[in-house]
Order: sequence, then structure tokens, then C-alpha cells
Amino acid sequence: MVRIGVEVEKVIGSEQVDADFNEEINEIELGAEESSDEIENLGFELSEGIRLDVGVTKVLGKSRSFVQDLIAREYVKVNGQIKKGNYKVHKGDRIEASIPKPRPATAEPEDIPLDILYEDEDVLVVNKPQGMVVHPAPGAWTGTLVNALLCHCRNLSGINGVLRPGIVHRIDKDTSGILVVAKNDDAHQNLAAQLKVHSMERIYLALVHGVIHEPSGTVDAPIGRDPSDRKRMAVVMNHSKTAVTHYKVLERYPDMTFIEAHLETGRTHQIRVHMNYLKHPVLGDPVYGPAKNRFGINGQLLHAAHLGFKHPRSGEWMRFDVPVPEVFSNLLKCLQEGLTFWPT
Repeated sequence: MVRIGVEVEKVIGSEQVDADFNEEINEIELGAEESSDEIENLGFELSEGIRLDVGVTKVLGKSRSFVQDLIAREYVKVNGQIKKGNYKVHKGDRIEASIPKPRPATAEPEDIPLDILYEDEDVLVVNKPQGMVVHPAPGAWTGTLVNALLCHCRNLSGINGVLRPGIVHRIDKDTSGILVVAKNDDAHQNLAAQLKVHSMERIYLALVHGVIHEPSGTVDAPIGRDPSDRKRMAVVMNHSKTAVTHYKVLERYPDMTFIEAHLETGRTHQIRVHMNYLKHPVLGDPVYGPAKNRFGINGQLLHAAHLGFKHPRSGEWMRFDVPVPEVFSNLLKCLQEGLTFWPT
């Protein structure tokens, strides 16, 4: 087994541990863009020599951290170009700020079919399809798993607020597979505790670019925001959190590898970032993979295939497994038959 790690010296207090644990349900779907009717666009000039973040803060009347986040998300431009917060404004510079308008903090029930694997008075286990966002966020206020859950079941835990009722953990929009949902606060706290101590089993299947020669391995490399692109995550040393992924090769093809990945931690885009770090990005990944692939796959072939946890009331071990989606299984068949293209 190969272990790839990055040593990072950190001092983490109890508050930081709680923040780390809550990351999965607090992160919005990176890369989601607000629509034009959700943006307020402003244009103005600032005094010569003033820092960009200081000047914009004064004009908008917002907090410094709010403005710095706008700048980091590239919502502030100088003469049409992206600048850092410490940029010193020149005479005649035209500042443009795009401010996302606040939305009512509500999620409405929607009659969307759910693939329910199990349900009782405490938990609901679902198989999320590829393409569905877990909870409302910029760019996806409707059509989410939460909207569907609210139509199916009104009694969901309220620990994570009205936009994420019942959501204990999340998977990305284009990642398919199993999620457990809490139907009351006691169940939510119990499941959250299992996640925190890494006793909940989460195993994914993925098809990645290139041939992985070692039979198995572990990536122990911290993940944080990509300093060059806030819409991406990356293995970085600063402002990052511990991230550990264990993987095992299931099948090798001429230029691809079918793997199983086990999450020890649950960082945003963790498997996608770690496999890209190994130079084996997930096939179809629009953020971390090649712009094009010969099969024309759009959306990462990453599937949450297994979930195991102790039932929050009975303590019984619950185990759920679901096969990969049809598009995933069809591509595996093509590779097994030696095809180098997607048959039509």
C-alpha cells in the first residue's frame, strides 16, 4: 500500500474541531453561479491610493470580511479586471461590484420522486441521482433533495436550519449515491457524532484517468480553498483542514482505473481533489479533470456506493449498498470490452 502525505503542524481547539465537522453541511455547491436577477451591480470610483478592500467596504457599508469574500469570489473588478484586496487604487480606476441579493431563508416542498432505500421514525436513507443538488444554495434554489424531502416528510431535524433540514452530510451535485437524513434532532445529533469520530462508513466508487499501479494507497493531504480560484478546492498548506482518503484499485484499463475510495474525513470535494492531486482526476469532473474526454462524459463518475452507521435509537448496525448509475455501468462495460469510444 502506498501512503502519500503532507505534514502540516496545527493546533486545533474544540471550536475548530466542531467547525471541521460541520464543513460538509455548511459548504455551498462550489461553482454554482447566481442568476442575473439575484445580483445587484454597482459602479463607482475610489480615492487614489486606498486599498481596494478598504474602499469598497466604505462604499458598500458592509463588513470588511463580507467585502473580502466578494473580492475572493471575483465579484469585484477594477477596470474589468480581477484584483486582490490589497490592490492600491489608481486615479481614474473604475470599480465594479456585483452583490448577491439576500434571499428568504426558506425551502419549499416540491413533488420530486425520491429513491428511498429505508425509512422509519428517525432516519430516511436515499439514493441521490447524479445532477441533483442536496440543499438550496446560490444557483440552485429549487429542485434539490431538500425540496423533495419536505414534500415527502415534513418532520425533519432543524439543527442545520431551514435550508438544510435533516441534512447530516452531503455529496456534490454530480456525485450520485447514498445519504442518510435525520427526521428529528436526537437522531441528527447521534448521526453527527458518528461522523465526527469517523465511525460512519462511507465508501465511493470512481473511474479515474490514468493507470494506478499500486493496489491500494492513502492520501493524507490537507484541503482548503484554491488560492488562485475560490471556486475550487486544492491541497494547500495554509488555511486548510486535515483530509484523509483511502483507495483501492478494483480494475485497470489501458488508460483508466476503477477504484474504491473510503473517506476518513469529509472535506468539500475531497475524493475529487485528492485524486487530482495524484494526477488521476475523476473521469468527467468539470472542475478538476480535463476539459474533454473521449467518451463525452459530463459530470464526474463518482458514486457513494456504501453507507454504514449505527441506528440512532436502537444501536443496530445499518448497512446500505447501491449499484452505480446506468451511465457509469455502461461505460465500465465499454472499457471491459476494450472499446475506446462511446457507442451510439
